[in-house]
Amino acid sequence: MTPPPWLVSGLRPQSAPIPWAAVVRASVALSAPLAVGFAVHQPQYGALVSMGALSGVISDTADAYRMRFFTIAVPQLFGAVGVTLGTLVYGEGWIAVGVLTLVALVSGMISSIGAVASVSGLLLLLNAVVGAGLPMPSPWWKAPLLLGLGGLVVLALALVGWPLRGGAAERSAVAATYRAVADLLAAAGSDAYDERRQAVTHSLNTSYDLVLARRTRDHGRNPSLVRLLAQLNVVIPLVEAAPAAHQQGRPLPAAVPAAVRVLADAVEAARTDAAVPPLPPADTPSGRAVDQALRHAAVVVREADPGPDTLDDRLGRPAALRVRARRTTRDALLSAASWRYGLRLALCIGIAQAFVSLVVVDRSYWVALTVTFVLKPDFGSVFSRAVLRALGTVAGLVVAAAVLSEVPRGWWDVPVMMVLAALVPAFSAKGYAFQTAAITPVILLLSDLLSGRGTALIRPRLVDSLIGCAIVLVAGYLLWPESWHSRIGDRLADSVDDTARYLALAFGTDGRTQRGPFDDQGERVRSRRRLYRDLSAVRSEFQRALTEPPPTGTRAAAWWPLVVAVERIADATTAARVRVDHGAASPARSEVTAIVGQLHALAEGIRSSEELVGVRVDLGGDETGVLEPLRQEVAAARAIASPGP
Repeated sequence: MTPPPWLVSGLRPQSAPIPWAAVVRASVALSAPLAVGFAVHQPQYGALVSMGALSGVISDTADAYRMRFFTIAVPQLFGAVGVTLGTLVYGEGWIAVGVLTLVALVSGMISSIGAVASVSGLLLLLNAVVGAGLPMPSPWWKAPLLLGLGGLVVLALALVGWPLRGGAAERSAVAATYRAVADLLAAAGSDAYDERRQAVTHSLNTSYDLVLARRTRDHGRNPSLVRLLAQLNVVIPLVEAAPAAHQQGRPLPAAVPAAVRVLADAVEAARTDAAVPPLPPADTPSGRAVDQALRHAAVVVREADPGPDTLDDRLGRPAALRVRARRTTRDALLSAASWRYGLRLALCIGIAQAFVSLVVVDRSYWVALTVTFVLKPDFGSVFSRAVLRALGTVAGLVVAAAVLSEVPRGWWDVPVMMVLAALVPAFSAKGYAFQTAAITPVILLLSDLLSGRGTALIRPRLVDSLIGCAIVLVAGYLLWPESWHSRIGDRLADSVDDTARYLALAFGTDGRTQRGPFDDQGERVRSRRRLYRDLSAVRSEFQRALTEPPPTGTRAAAWWPLVVAVERIADATTAARVRVDHGAASPARSEVTAIVGQLHALAEGIRSSEELVGVRVDLGGDETGVLEPLRQEVAAARAIASPGP
């Protein structure tokens, strides 16, 4: 019998490279505290520090040093609050149930704010559950101090190279964007173009997030950051010219992507002597767009101090920290999605804690821990995570059983922990089931050091994990109708409406007045970046939906042709604007208005469609009519979105 596709996709290891630096940090950060604990005859204290280090390893996901400080330190503060609250209600019965349910509500609501907040909410609840389920050393402040010390160990190891390699992650990210653009230009006119375009979108998002996040924390003019931002900004015209080049249906000269790769090497090495190879003459609007963008990028990359014309904020200048904090708090409190997730998590944690209060369950806090790890919709499908969690736990328990039965407690735990801890970041890059399999033996080894129960921990761990998964599947998935429906349609419709507004803005039919050319260009670029970022989010939602069981996963698969069609509409809009900027005749205002109307109609059709049918349409175009390719893309998308008979 063939396993279902959603399960196969979850068990298939991802092709992400192993983060060797994180592997070394995890190995040292979790084993060193154990060694110190044995040396001072306090193995329990060493185990608590290692547990805090494990939390730091889980949140150690950033590349830039400045971001590492926030992704590791901020969640540790929330974790300290969580374990303090849990310790205060340890053994308090129904009071503990109420407190943990309230903590779960807060954890769920702040998890919707962003990546750092999501991990912070996770550690807030995890440590509260641990504090309420395990006897912690007294006085009350000792447990948060030891756990926080473990996080500080990871943070110190993560920042050890900052004085020598500060800014290296940002430079590498921008250089990777240049290389992704080179691959995109090399794929122009071929079937590989769509895949390369997704890689460019992801790389641009990463680069802008890193560079702009660093800029918000730098006061005054930082020359290296100014130069890096300028180099990132000037790659945008190349990205915009790529769709126009792709529409020609023939590859660009090999010298073009080769020149971009030369610039990528110069960006990564912070050099100013990039020698771009000679470029062939361009004789079409799209070719001239690529040529002009490439030559301008070469000039800026070679400049040690870029001029002010390259420093405009392509995504808008980030607001002050206090302003963003106020907006974030308001959004979290008023967002319906934030409240829904908070209530789902609170319901499941409340049920888990009430269950273990009424039924005698050995190591009962593991039930709530399982609920916390599984019920993270921002980490993927809840259903598939519950199943993969169970499978990963079983695999991890096999390893844990061998370790607990064959390795004597004591100094031998240190080298064993070095190996097991190294597997956590290595396996986390391969998928959720693999991460669970790696974390399980680490948790059990630390639990044994705290309780001394050995292999007697294996069966309770399995039973409690299965109970937690069952609670999530029923109370966190089946009882919520939104779990059975894909959000792709609504999000895709919003993207189509945004494409219509982008088209109107690109050709000056949006009704605004008194704008200069620079204002038009800056606003158009920001609009295009937001649109492509939203389309990337739609793709992510599509991938998440595919991991759901039928009928949700099956219905999601039907949206794929339309997702691609909308992305091609956005590309065609960008290509049309680029061609007009480089010599093609401008379309009539009425022509633009008509297509804008068709796009809004397409958005309404998507919102009202339950089933989609694929229709093959000739998407060929030429350069005689600047909007002709766009019209064909819109027609193809409207055909795909037509309700089935």
